[in-house]
Amino acid sequence: MINLVSGLVFVLLAPAIGGLIAGIDRKISARMQGRIGPSIFQPFWDVGKLFEKENAVVNETQIFYAICYVIFMAFTGALFFAGGDLLLVVFALTLAQIFLVLGAYSANSPYSYVGAERELLQIMAYEPMVILTAVGMYAATKSFNVSDIAATTTPVILLIPGIFLGFLYVLTIKLRKSPFDISMSHHAHQEIVKGVTTEFSGPSLGWIEITHWYETVFLLGFVWLFFGFSPVIAAIAVIVVYLFELLIDNTNARVKWQLAVKSSWAIAAVMGILNLAALYFLNGGIS
Repeated sequence: MINLVSGLVFVLLAPAIGGLIAGIDRKISARMQGRIGPSIFQPFWDVGKLFEKENAVVNETQIFYAICYVIFMAFTGALFFAGGDLLLVVFALTLAQIFLVLGAYSANSPYSYVGAERELLQIMAYEPMVILTAVGMYAATKSFNVSDIAATTTPVILLIPGIFLGFLYVLTIKLRKSPFDISMSHHAHQEIVKGVTTEFSGPSLGWIEITHWYETVFLLGFVWLFFGFSPVIAAIAVIVVYLFELLIDNTNARVKWQLAVKSSWAIAAVMGILNLAALYFLNGGIS
């Protein structure tokens, strides 16, 4: 059943939670690198400054795509936390990313074009594993509804551990962490230009940053589903997973896009499909 209140709470609170996570991310990353780091509230101040700047854009279409990117990412998270259909959530997530790509293509800039093409490659890399994750959730709980999956008393993680590991692999891509931050990086020392967001500035760039906060909260909610049988364990798992992503981000250099795509597909084939096959035979077939 769709819980509209939960969806509305996500839309209203996710930017605050996501921005705080981004601030903690930067603080911990700085400590790992032997620096003091900025305040955990620095992301809010940075976005606030972006909204104070002139909205200089290449064309009006770019603004339209940026707004659509925000709306569909907020819709994706709202549908997820409202307990909606997981497959629809996955398709909405992909649609949101496509609008970001279109925004990059709308600018006549070689750097923006390269960023857009790399973003498409990232979508192509993580999409199979994300879809397999949704299918794996159904195989473990016999439901695609997020509300049903979250309410199950069955330890989902014990039924689809391979799919969980595969999802962790592509989660690095979705969170734009090294070694898979090939289309856009949040670290100045890793990108001369901002790739897919090169031609975005001012308020438009601010909205894109807020959208990333929406996406971060949504993705961590996805991790929560694997441990939904115990809220305490789920909360601990989410924290451990994010700290692990920070460790990977700060100890690995960016890989080539060919390796990102090939390795993601290999993980999806080995960890995802084999886990589904094993679960199918253990259950004597999925009805």
